[in-house]
Amino acid sequence: MKVCLTGDSIVLRRLNTDVDPVCAPLFDMIRACDASFTNLEIMPGDYQGDPALDHGGSHFSAHPWILDELRVAGFDLFAAATNHCLDYSISGLRIALAELKRRDILYAGVGLTLEEARRPAYYSHPKGTVSMLSCCSTFARGQEAADQTRSMQGRPGLNPLHFSTTYQVRPEEFAMLRSVSAGLGLERIKEEQIKLGFGYPAPEGTLTLDGTRFVEGAQTRIFTTPDARDLEEIGRWVREARVVSDVVIVSVHTHEVGYDENGDISWEKPGEFLEAFARDVIDQGADIVACHGQHLLKGMEMYKGRPIFYSLGNFIGQNELVDMLPEDSYTFYKVGTEVTPHQVYKTRTRNDTKGFPADRRFWETLLPVCEFDDAGNLASMEIHPVSLGLGRAAHRRGLPFLATGQEAQDILARFETLCRPYGTHFRREGEKLVLEQG
Repeated sequence: MKVCLTGDSIVLRRLNTDVDPVCAPLFDMIRACDASFTNLEIMPGDYQGDPALDHGGSHFSAHPWILDELRVAGFDLFAAATNHCLDYSISGLRIALAELKRRDILYAGVGLTLEEARRPAYYSHPKGTVSMLSCCSTFARGQEAADQTRSMQGRPGLNPLHFSTTYQVRPEEFAMLRSVSAGLGLERIKEEQIKLGFGYPAPEGTLTLDGTRFVEGAQTRIFTTPDARDLEEIGRWVREARVVSDVVIVSVHTHEVGYDENGDISWEKPGEFLEAFARDVIDQGADIVACHGQHLLKGMEMYKGRPIFYSLGNFIGQNELVDMLPEDSYTFYKVGTEVTPHQVYKTRTRNDTKGFPADRRFWETLLPVCEFDDAGNLASMEIHPVSLGLGRAAHRRGLPFLATGQEAQDILARFETLCRPYGTHFRREGEKLVLEQG
């Protein structure tokens, strides 16, 4: 069985993947696979619902026909737990869910309750069944779904992957933070909150400032760990999917970063908690972990013969073509509401000289094609380089096509470099990579 994977799909215009001679060869490869996965970065709510104050960086919504475009493009499974799925609040999510269900789209990661958001989607093919779970680690408080109690309904939302963050600082830095907290009166405020029952004492040896936890250590560094409850509950459904599927995919939408080999924070490294989570869900039965969210590539790790893609980057990037924006977006970008939507994005990027349009990393991606044998083992993997057309006008870039020539070689070389710290090796075969196993 051949399974292909893509990263973030932000679709706002017709794709024409079956007739456009530039992009059709790439999408023909997707359509030729037995099962194809993408991350639905933009919800098809038709700009309805209530704009949320806490949005995912930009208010995303789209016309429902984008789902039809993605189906023609060849996609079977859609991850929906992202930092944008509640850009139009619960009311907008309900509208989008209705459009997904009306089309019998196989999606996971959002639901009317937490249990519904946790559940996998199952795609059946004559060659086997592929299941997919979707979760998200980057979201505003209250966007995670909640379960019903004996007497109250649950809350619609996304499948959360919470994580805890500890900021380790050197002893002299810790003493300074404690002094500042006491001097500002923050320690007194915390004491009163604890007396009133609205707070809890910090664990021994820690200092909490506005929800941020500090500890002493030999070096200044951030440590993150996945939430135990989320790990268990997501793992519960991984184990369920393992029983009734030939291939199990776990999708994670994440924007958190980690440290490189020199100990420096790097945009191209995953958060520490994500590595722990990905390995754990493979231990519980997942065959593939597909991460995305930051719109750029990160490395791939082979763990127990199973691939972990720490970020597949953008796949379809039409994020500058939003038709309408609410007032909060104008406030966020510091422009007046008389500015038309596409001009808002031009303002944000200083006419394409900063941000996404000025950084090649956001316009290069991959199409991994994984082949599994009858026993469910990964038999082979090909990595195909993909370009999103950096340098083109906003309405032309963002539609992916197979990269060729020097661009293809550069994309493959960069991915090999990102994979090297994980000990993952490939061989070049023309304009693709082939995984070397064993």
